[in-house]
Amino acid sequence: MLRTRPPRNGPTMRHVTRRRIAVVEDEATIASSVAARLRSEGFDVEIARDGFEAIDLCRAYRPDLVVLDLMLPGVDGLEVCRRIQSDRQIPVLMLTARDSETDLEVGLGVGADDYMTKPFSPRELVARVRALLRRADRPAPADGDPIRLGTLVIDPATRIVTLEGRDVHLTATEFDLLHWLAQTPHVVYARRRLLSEVWGYRAGAGERTVDSHVRAIRRKLGRSVIRTAHGIGYALDTNCLL
Repeated sequence: MLRTRPPRNGPTMRHVTRRRIAVVEDEATIASSVAARLRSEGFDVEIARDGFEAIDLCRAYRPDLVVLDLMLPGVDGLEVCRRIQSDRQIPVLMLTARDSETDLEVGLGVGADDYMTKPFSPRELVARVRALLRRADRPAPADGDPIRLGTLVIDPATRIVTLEGRDVHLTATEFDLLHWLAQTPHVVYARRRLLSEVWGYRAGAGERTVDSHVRAIRRKLGRSVIRTAHGIGYALDTNCLL
């Protein structure tokens, strides 16, 4: 005689909280398209149409990630990024219609983690959103000895960098990139490897993001601190720090 299994008590599936994404974009067609694609991928999405609305939305909605257009009415994307990052660190993926190195580096310098130039692939945008969220979920090191390379000190526990005894402010992504290179000085890492290890990207897209962050680090620590292996990638060069 077959016995039936008694019904389980309570729900059969564990409730999963959906990740929150704020899409800040003044072009209605792009905003709706991005939001629809992210919702189809299981995200909870809210839209802001200008800079002031974006700042208020981020404070009230508390998103896990912000997709942020660089050019916005009212308050531009750079100022929005500054203000939301001053409240709390949050992953920011910038969208821009321009491909100016200066604009992009300023955006990365105020705390954006990555950028995409319009027009972009919705599939690629989703991939980058997922990668940035995975990276944000990685636990911070509870301890770890500071890395001392001549006059440069990188402390993974406090995430403080000092050069010649003075504190140097790095964004979260700049710190992660520098720390990765500093663990094995002089070893050259391909851009794709850095995208995988630092950003968590599984595909090779976004290699210019690495270049932009390297330039930002060089502005703060000196041009010679990161050496370019042409056609390959980058390595930390300690010779200039001795």
